[in-house]
Amino acid sequence: MTDYELLDSQAKALLGDEPDALANAANFVALLYNALDDVNWLGIYVLRGNELVLGPFQGRPACVHIAVGSGVCGMAAATLETQRVRDVHEFPGHIVCDAASRSEIVVPLIVDGSLVGVLDIDSPSLDRFSEEDQAGIERLCMTYCGLQSGRAGFL
Repeated sequence: MTDYELLDSQAKALLGDEPDALANAANFVALLYNALDDVNWLGIYVLRGNELVLGPFQGRPACVHIAVGSGVCGMAAATLETQRVRDVHEFPGHIVCDAASRSEIVVPLIVDGSLVGVLDIDSPSLDRFSEEDQAGIERLCMTYCGLQSGRAGFL
């Protein structure tokens, strides 16, 4: 079981004094990837116009461009709501980047009131992400976005 409170404290300590958004994104992704069990891909997609573009990630090479509204990531961006998917094969329009992925959670990243991207986490296990995981990951994303507030650019 992940200690999301401890992970949140670690994120604040790691990112709090660093002004570079790219460095913070890379370290945020690495921190989560190494702390979460049973995850095969974790990364940030950055909003560029009407599409999400691959940013810092851990895992296998991934899709580079995802249209807003397409797949799990695009749906999270379009609705501004977390998408927690028990079985990606049951999600209409799921975009396969890693065939090993079975479940997924995608959280919108909102800085200063604007969508800047999404955090995407995949697992090779069916129904990997619980409501507790969702609440913890959303809290981490709020911390991350809060630390980016007021900084020039996102990535």
